[in-house]
Amino acid sequence: MTELLALGLATRTIFRVDVARGHAKVLVKDTAYSPDGVVLIDGTVYWTTMGRPERLAGVDGEAAFDYSAPTGGLHAIGIDGTGRRDLLPAGTITSGKQLATDHRGRLFWGDREGRRVSSCRLDGSGYADIVVNPPADDGTAECVGVAVDAEHVYWTQKGPPKGGLGRIFRARRTMPAGQTPDARTDVEELWSGLPEPIDLEVVDGMLYWTDRGAEPDGNTLNRAPIPARGERGSPPEILARGLREAIGLAVDRSAGLTYVSDLGGTIVAVALDGTGDRVVADLGQMVTGIALVR
Repeated sequence: MTELLALGLATRTIFRVDVARGHAKVLVKDTAYSPDGVVLIDGTVYWTTMGRPERLAGVDGEAAFDYSAPTGGLHAIGIDGTGRRDLLPAGTITSGKQLATDHRGRLFWGDREGRRVSSCRLDGSGYADIVVNPPADDGTAECVGVAVDAEHVYWTQKGPPKGGLGRIFRARRTMPAGQTPDARTDVEELWSGLPEPIDLEVVDGMLYWTDRGAEPDGNTLNRAPIPARGERGSPPEILARGLREAIGLAVDRSAGLTYVSDLGGTIVAVALDGTGDRVVADLGQMVTGIALVR
């Protein structure tokens, strides 16, 4: 049986979703405000929260929710629902976004309004910023999705909503010999001019990402080979279109599928061989991050 962890944004809920039957049961209720990224490591569920937004008067839609105050956090609980704890309490992070692990004892996440990518150990110690961007009024400095491999950290900077200014970057996880963190010069821009890239995952030398930007190339699932150092990324292959504000993804290599969540409330299974996609669950609420339960 294949299961996914899925985050209900507005209801502050973590669900376990049986993708074969489309059934969902609650693992955690009241995650703290605005859960966004989730991973499962050795029986422990880790998730980020964006915190409690300020509601802006006279503004409609998603733009009405201001997450610029530092109220985000990083949290953990056993997959059996016991041992809940705050690794980084509310306010340590400005707005915690998508979450990744190197499977060697560290977590990595994007901090959107904090304009940074950060990391810590599984117990919350060893907190460190990997990249911190200077302010930009158009949202182009905001970091959202994160993925890691043996040598690099990859992240998205989505740009303004539907703005076509999205980019994907990478940086070495360790500094070159003799170089200090303050002198980092090895950040590479791999893709630019994307509709609005969100979450990332690295699998078998390929980078997968969701994009919630304007159609036809937004609201899609994409993949492309990871370029060699000093090279730009090639135009991505679009595996699925017509998603409803695509956010999270989880690649199930053994099944030949990628699962994609969206703010429309659905989880879609996309065949990696390009033969199509299907809705496997409809949670009836905005869904952000997802993760495979292995």
